[in-house]
Amino acid sequence: MNNEMSFKQSMKRIDEILELLEKNEIELEEAMKLFEEGLQLVNQCDAQLKSFKDKMNELVSEYEGDNHE
Repeated sequence: MNNEMSFKQSMKRIDEILELLEKNEIELEEAMKLFEEGLQLVNQCDAQLKSFKDKMNELVSEYEGDNHE
């Protein structure tokens, strides 16, 4: 499920989860489920950011290589 979410969608869902947890109006079991979902989304976003960074570095290296020839 979460693997199909875009970075923007994941960040929006993390914000929603934070709002729900900050209200402190939900049962402990539900809070734990939301907390776990939030951690999964954070890990997914972190992986996406690392992937984006790697791709950008690759593109910059290719560009610099093309300009030095």
